[in-house]
Amino acid sequence: MENWQAIASTITFLTVIFFVMTEWIHLTIAAFLGALILVFTNVLTLNEAIGYIGNSYSTIALFFGVMVLVRAFEPTKVFEYLATQIVILAKGQGKRLLLGIVAITTPICAFLPNATTVMLLAPLIPPIAEEVGVNFVPLLILMVFVANSAGLLTLVGDPATFIVGDAVNVSFIDYLARLSLGGVVAVITVVAMLPFLFRKIWHKDLEDLEHLPHPKINHPQVLTLGIVLIAGVLIFFVIGEMLPIPISPAAVALLGAALALLLSHHSKIDTVNNILRDVDWSTLIFFMSIFVLIGGLEKTGVVTSLSGVLAAILGKNIALGSLALLFFVGIVSSVVPNIPLVVAMVPLLKQYVVNIGLASPAILEKSFTGELPAEALPLFYAMMFGATLGGNGTLVGASSNIVAAGIAEQHGRRISFKTFLKYGLPVMAVQLVTAAIYVTIRFLI
Repeated sequence: MENWQAIASTITFLTVIFFVMTEWIHLTIAAFLGALILVFTNVLTLNEAIGYIGNSYSTIALFFGVMVLVRAFEPTKVFEYLATQIVILAKGQGKRLLLGIVAITTPICAFLPNATTVMLLAPLIPPIAEEVGVNFVPLLILMVFVANSAGLLTLVGDPATFIVGDAVNVSFIDYLARLSLGGVVAVITVVAMLPFLFRKIWHKDLEDLEHLPHPKINHPQVLTLGIVLIAGVLIFFVIGEMLPIPISPAAVALLGAALALLLSHHSKIDTVNNILRDVDWSTLIFFMSIFVLIGGLEKTGVVTSLSGVLAAILGKNIALGSLALLFFVGIVSSVVPNIPLVVAMVPLLKQYVVNIGLASPAILEKSFTGELPAEALPLFYAMMFGATLGGNGTLVGASSNIVAAGIAEQHGRRISFKTFLKYGLPVMAVQLVTAAIYVTIRFLI
């Protein structure tokens, strides 16, 4: 590929990240303009740009479907009602509220993609914060940290863990035995940091619970049908791809959205136009633009070159290489979405394993169904931890972060890059260190 195209795609990507960090331009506008610059400079054709978006259609479809599903039932006031009940259960204490967010988010994220979980649970946060009298932005950021960390609990908890696990043919049960404890450590790390990161909320104590607003459920019959619909969607999220005729989570989300629109329209609790108008189009356009920007880096060989440099640095020392990979991928995935990063890294890491003589070239075949030699697996496990936990570092590090930012804007507040970084940088740093300790003790000693 032409050298100038690699330079152009790199400069464009870094410029977009710069504008997102400085907030001189709204992150959606920055990413959208960056994607269009690649098209108009002929780094990518429009067909290729749309192709890169199409390759990630499942992510866009999943997000759109869940957004519509959640918005369709807002007129029932179910989110305000549940928020009040959570505050009452927490007895108005900030520390219980923070721990409650961890307790609710963790088990769900073990089986549902973290961004999906944030979309389902985040609408509860603003009314909870209003009733307790605190800023809801830190609570949303906490939910994101827990969602990203809990994605390591199972093979299906985060797209990055699934991609890497599938590449090395690790089964669901093997993952539980070898790696789930690392996810537990990641969540415990967040819990241990709560009193320091969220000091004001931790010490907040709401004494007068009697005068809390007690919203009542509207349209209870519609909500009952809605609960059945959402339960069905969640069940098929988990089992859909294991059915004789597999159903992807994206397809399930779109069907759920269509049925929710039908229910809202038929019951006259809201109009289709109102629901679709309130979909977070800004977040969807941002993701589509990011997929194009990453596509430019892939097409021009930038990702391959960076990975090749890393392989040259690692040499044949698997222990040192695993730890270096964990931190390298962690830092990179704080500014590059982890899905395209691991997709690009997996084949290069396999080639590296072959080059140093740890495995035969058979592992490079798409039809390979065996397991890699035990000596090589720590490299892939380290990449898995780095890609997942690195997402906690910055606002653009993980899809759930962007989703939370979009929900915050819909409720009248912005999660700035600087605000997220204030919380995210220490969490990412501590989690990468604890993950390195876990990988060292569990696999390298």
